[in-house]
Amino acid sequence: MIDPFALISLELSTAYPHLVMATSKSPNTSSSSSSSLASFDELPRETWWENVDLYKCDGFWYGLPYLVAAMEAQSSFKDRDDDVLLASSTKTGTTWLKALIPCIMDPYARLVNDDDDGMPSPRLFRTHLPYTKLPESIKSPGNSKIVYITRNPKDTFVSLWHFLNSIRTVEQGPLPLIQMFDKFCNGVHAFGPFHDHVLEYWKESVKRPEKILFLKYEELKRDPRGEVKKLALFLGRPFGKEEEVDKVLWRCSFERLKSLEVNRNGVDPWAGFPKTAYFRLGVVGDWKNSLTEEMKERLDQITSKKMEGSGLDL
Repeated sequence: MIDPFALISLELSTAYPHLVMATSKSPNTSSSSSSSLASFDELPRETWWENVDLYKCDGFWYGLPYLVAAMEAQSSFKDRDDDVLLASSTKTGTTWLKALIPCIMDPYARLVNDDDDGMPSPRLFRTHLPYTKLPESIKSPGNSKIVYITRNPKDTFVSLWHFLNSIRTVEQGPLPLIQMFDKFCNGVHAFGPFHDHVLEYWKESVKRPEKILFLKYEELKRDPRGEVKKLALFLGRPFGKEEEVDKVLWRCSFERLKSLEVNRNGVDPWAGFPKTAYFRLGVVGDWKNSLTEEMKERLDQITSKKMEGSGLDL
C-alpha cells in the first residue's frame, strides 16, 4: 500500500509552490521587463556572500529573480477564498509546516501541475516574502488564510548558516561565521531584516487573528499536540478524534520526514537544493554550539530593541 504522505512529500513543491515562483516562472525579455530590470540597478545593492547580490526594496533585501517575481505577483496573483498561504522568514520551521498543513487539509493530496490557476482547491502556497510585498488580493478581506511561523533569531541564524554550508562543495568550504553573523545582525540576508519580517506579520495577526495565525517553532516543539490542534481549528479542519492528532504528528515527525526516500535523495525543483539540506537537527537551542557569548548578547540586544512595545517575545 502506498503511503499517501509519501506522495505529499514528493509533490511539496508542486502542490505547494513558492508564491512568487508560481506566478512568475522567470523574467521575460519584453521591453517593459527590460526597463523594469534596468530600474533595479538604482536600488541599494549588497553582496550577501561571495557572488550572491541582494537588492533592497521597501526596506527588505531580495535576490533579483525573487524581487522581479514578487513585483509581478503583486499585480497578477488572484487568491481564492479557500487559499492557504504559509509565510515565514528563512529557516524558522517552514519545512515542518509544509508537511503539517497538507496533512491536515487533505491527507490524500492529489498530484497537480505547477500552474496556480489550474490547481484544484484548496490551493496551498508558501512564501518568504514580507507581508508588505504580498499580493493585495491575499491581504484584502476575505476567507483566504495566512499561517506564519517564526523562531528564536539565534537559532534562525545558525540554521541558515548551516543550510548555506550544506549546499556548498568541499572545495568551497564553509562560509565565515563572523561575517555572515554581521550580515544577519545588519539585516542583510535573503528576505531580511529578520526582525522587521517577523513584526510585520505579528502586527497584522494581532489586528486580524481570523486571517493570520502566528506560530512559534519553540511552542510547536514544546506542545506539538496543542499547537497542531490550534492550526487545524484555524484552517477549518478541527480534529474529531485524538487518534487523528496522533496520526498527523507521526506522519509529520522530523525523524519520519527526514527518513523518507524523497527527502534523502530528492532535489527541490524550485531552488535546486538537495532536500537533505532542509533536515539537520530540528531542535531548540542549537545556537549554543556555534555562537559566542558576545554574539549572543549582540543579537539579544537587537531583538530586545526591535520587539520593544510589540507584545511579542522571541
